[in-house]
Order: sequence, then structure tokens, then C-alpha cells
Amino acid sequence: MAAGGDHGSPDTYRSPLASRYASPEMCLVFSDRYKFRTWRQLWLWLAEAEQTLGLPITDEQIEEMKSNLDNIDFKMAAEEEKQLRHDVMAHVHTFGHCCPKAAGIIHLGATSCYVGDNTDLIILRNALDLLLPKLARVISRLADFAKERASLPTLGFTHFQPAQLTTVGKRCCLWIQDLCMDLQNLKRVRDDLRFRGVKGTTGTQASFLQLFEGDDHKVSESDLSLTDKAAFEDDRREAFIITGQTYSRKVDIEVLSVLASLGASVHKICTDIRLLANLKEMEEPFEKQQIGSSAMPYKRNPMRSERCCSLARHLMTLVMDPLQTASVQWFERTLDDSANRRICLAEAFLTADTILNTLQNVSEGLVVYPKVIERRIRQELPFMATENIIMAMVKAGGSRQDCHEKIRVLSQQAAAVVKQEGGDNDLIERIQADAYFSPIHSQLDRLLDPSSFTGRASQQVQRFLEEEVYPLLKPYESVMKVKAELCL
Repeated sequence: MAAGGDHGSPDTYRSPLASRYASPEMCLVFSDRYKFRTWRQLWLWLAEAEQTLGLPITDEQIEEMKSNLDNIDFKMAAEEEKQLRHDVMAHVHTFGHCCPKAAGIIHLGATSCYVGDNTDLIILRNALDLLLPKLARVISRLADFAKERASLPTLGFTHFQPAQLTTVGKRCCLWIQDLCMDLQNLKRVRDDLRFRGVKGTTGTQASFLQLFEGDDHKVSESDLSLTDKAAFEDDRREAFIITGQTYSRKVDIEVLSVLASLGASVHKICTDIRLLANLKEMEEPFEKQQIGSSAMPYKRNPMRSERCCSLARHLMTLVMDPLQTASVQWFERTLDDSANRRICLAEAFLTADTILNTLQNVSEGLVVYPKVIERRIRQELPFMATENIIMAMVKAGGSRQDCHEKIRVLSQQAAAVVKQEGGDNDLIERIQADAYFSPIHSQLDRLLDPSSFTGRASQQVQRFLEEEVYPLLKPYESVMKVKAELCL
């Protein structure tokens, strides 16, 4: 802010997270207006608590502060910071300028971290409150997708090589399960947030003990009152008991670790979607006038999933900032956390917000191509069915070893057609043409039914959704109908 500049100008750098990707509501939470308005709210709450506890603060001073919470002269604050090289004092002076009667009691007894750290905690909490329903909506959309396709067989992959069949819905549940863990972790870290409260310069509350003339009860009440006003109350209605000048920077690690974990989940999901798009089995939504390539008009690139992967990688790296910051905080605090935190906390939430908005958009418009899936199954299923064919032959009176050798030879011949000639897998045709297998020729259609190779996949989907997913989503039912909107 002290550097100035018109951040709406095309001649000034703007973070793409704010200008291209993140939602208006998340950008607002990390905006200067939101931050400095919250500082003023905290100064008002402090003055109200100090007045209630007997300090000589008048109703007129309180009312003057209330009437000027939104009257922020950002230009004056920037000029003050250039002179003072201190952002908090710049805003103390700016607030005092429009509240001349209250100017002398603004920030009374407090240190910079009273407004700085408490505002950060409020912003973290409110930002998490924005992410939670967005993640719940993604899970809900994918749950609908999984339920509808719970029984649709598809080729499974391990090592990205053909494996046993699964179902499209069961594969989707792998994605959902990771996101459910993220939802629980986001809720936990949000509920574990605590208020810093009023702690003074080194966390001892010495300045407030001085203000209240040694009255320990009044110091505790001021802490409790401010925690209550900031809506951080829980059953105990407590702020942190122990802080240095700042709240422990381990809190930032906890929050960004959960966001990084969410990034890992989204990256895996969107990578799967990109691979399936290459196989032409599934596609993300593609708009009527959307262009996939400037050079190749036929292209339908999975750009939304690619964007999610790109931003998820950034999100996963951001946790390194609070890890290193917490490790180098000397004694009660050092200021080398400040500039780093201004960047990494906002970027983490704007990035998480973007990938959730984008993934919701993807999950609301996923397209599946059953015929392509069926064709790929037909190419691989004959090899997978060989064990069932052997068992059927033994039941019909054949020798397990003789049958195994027959199928081994025929399988090698069919594989050569696929790999060397580029032809289709003709193993079943070879078995049908071999008189040795005549006892089971009439059973081949049943033995090759793809649904008989998916095990309990469809039942697993149903049970998982009913027992784990739907109960987890219940608190978010009121916001489930909100559609995702992409900025760009």
C-alpha cells in the first residue's frame, strides 16, 4: 500500500488470482477495505470493553468511532505509512483524523498484533467458511455422478496399464473419498481456530494490567469480551491463553497444510479426468463457442482440469512458507514473518477458491461416452476372462492344465494380432473356432458379461454414499443449489 499505484491499471501488475480466477467473495475477504475495516472494528470493540470495565471513555467517543468504521481515507493512510514506515500507526492516525474526539483512546493498551493478528484470524475463519460449502458442493455433484453410474463397467488401470474392471461410479468414489477427508479437515481446522485477544507486546498482558490498575479479573474480562464480540466463542469462550507478541505461527501451518492436502486431491482428480479425456471415455464440459486450439480447430482440450492441476501445484508449494516462518520466529516474535504472510495466506485461499469453483464447474458437466468404454472393455476383457473360461471347462469335464495350455497359445496369437498388426483382440473368436472349447461355447456370452467382473463395486458405491457422504453433506444442504461460475 505504501508503494501506491493504480492496481486497476493495465500498466500495473495484478495478481492473476484476483484479476482472472478467484471469486469476488474471496477477493473481498482479502481486500484492503475488509482488512482495515476489521482493524477499526477491533479498535471499537477494544474501546467498548475498556469503557465497560471502567476506563474513562465516553459514549460520544464510542459513537464517533462507530460512525466512521467505513470512512477510510486510503490515500491518507498510504501517505502516513510513507512517513511513518508503520502500517498500523498509519491507520491509527487516519482513523483518528476522522474521529478527533476519540483519537486519544484509539489503540489504547494494544500492540500492532492486536489488530494485525486478530484480523488475520478473523479473515482465516471467514475464508474457511467460504471454502467449506464450495467443497461440499463439489462432493455433492460428484456423488450424483457416482450414483448415476454406479453400475457402469469400465476398465480399471493400475500403473496406467489395463487391470480388472471397476465401474465409473466406483472410480468417482475414490475422488469423493479424498475430498470428504479434505472437508473434515477444513472443518476441523476452522473449528480449532482461536482468537488472539488482548495480550500486549510480549503476550504477558502487562499493559492491560497497568491500565486496569492491577485488576486481574478486568484483564481477563477484556479478553473474554473481545473474543465474544469477534464470534470466536466456543463452550469455554476463550482466546489463546498463551501467545508471544503474535499467535503461534503453527496455526498458519495447520491451515495451509489442509489447503495443500486439498490441492493434492484436486490434482489427482483432474489428472484422472485429463487421462480419461485422452482415452475419449470422459470429458469435462466444453462450451458451444469454446476454442480448444488456435491452430487445430478440432481440439477439445481439458483446459479446466489443466487449470486445476496448474493451480493445485502452486497451492501445494505454499505450505512451505509458514513452515519456514514458524521455524525462524525468535523468542516472542520477529517481523520477518510479515511480508511473507501477506502473500502466502491470501494466495493459498484465493488459489483454493479458484480450484474449487473450477472443479464444481467440471463436476456439473462431466460427459461420459459408454460406447467408447465398452469398446475398450471388449479389447481387454477376453484376456481377463480366461480364468473363468478355464473353470467352466473344468466343470464341463476338461483338464485344467490342458485348457491352460490351449488358452496360453491362443492368447499369444491374439496378442500378436493386436501388437504387431494393429488389429482387434480376436481371442474369443479363436476360442469359438476351436473344437476343444465346444462344451462351453454356449456359455461364452455369460462368461464375458462385463458386469460379472466388477465385483461389489455398485454395492460399495451405494453404501459409501449413504453411510459416509450424505451425512457429511447434511450441514450444507441449504447451499447445494448454487451453481459454479468461472471468472475466465
